[in-house]
Amino acid sequence: MAISKEIKGVDEACKDVKDGMTFMLGGFGLCGIPENCIEELVRLGVKDVTCISNNAGVDNFGLGKLLKKSQIRKMISSYVGENEEFERQMLSGELEVDLIPQGSLAERCRAGGAGIPAFYTPAGYGTEVAAGKEVREFNGKPHILESALTADFAFVKAWKGDTSGNLIYKATSRNFNPMMAMAGKITVAEVEELVPLGSLDPNEIHTPGIFVQRIFQGRSYEKRIEQRTVSQNK
Repeated sequence: MAISKEIKGVDEACKDVKDGMTFMLGGFGLCGIPENCIEELVRLGVKDVTCISNNAGVDNFGLGKLLKKSQIRKMISSYVGENEEFERQMLSGELEVDLIPQGSLAERCRAGGAGIPAFYTPAGYGTEVAAGKEVREFNGKPHILESALTADFAFVKAWKGDTSGNLIYKATSRNFNPMMAMAGKITVAEVEELVPLGSLDPNEIHTPGIFVQRIFQGRSYEKRIEQRTVSQNK
């Protein structure tokens, strides 16, 4: 008999988050971010948290809302250039920051979900990224040792999901959501469309439901664009 992972809503999804926890938050830029869960974390007022995310949102949207209320103690990210509040907190020393090459961040999350404790990569060798890390040579090329990343909660957002937690993502939201969904002790998935078990083509599922503990249908997605570029009519 199939186990249903469906819950009533975002309040139940986040009912046991606590101060000082580590959260993974999926998405690429503002695409595919768990908007409902972020809003709930803001409402709950959890503080001193570590957030693992490709980016830090923008001012007043996405993780920018948590930064504005000084709820984040540490950011582990790749790209943070769209958020002035992030820059202010980092330069003032209010926010601890660990900047990681984008590919290394993705692989560290994937490794965490796959049960691989660490791996060697050439990315970052000879830069500050390699400071204090073990270096070994493979095929005549130096590599640094990077450790896997896991989290107390992984908050991901999918296009479609079924009641057993199987997920399908759309477009660039696949860049970080799938590997983060694997690496959370508790993975919460919010979806645009929640369908009965058996409605999804098994060949199209990106995250199997075994990795998901809670799933709900999200509401009122804004899907904001970071940098809007339009052509000029001549």
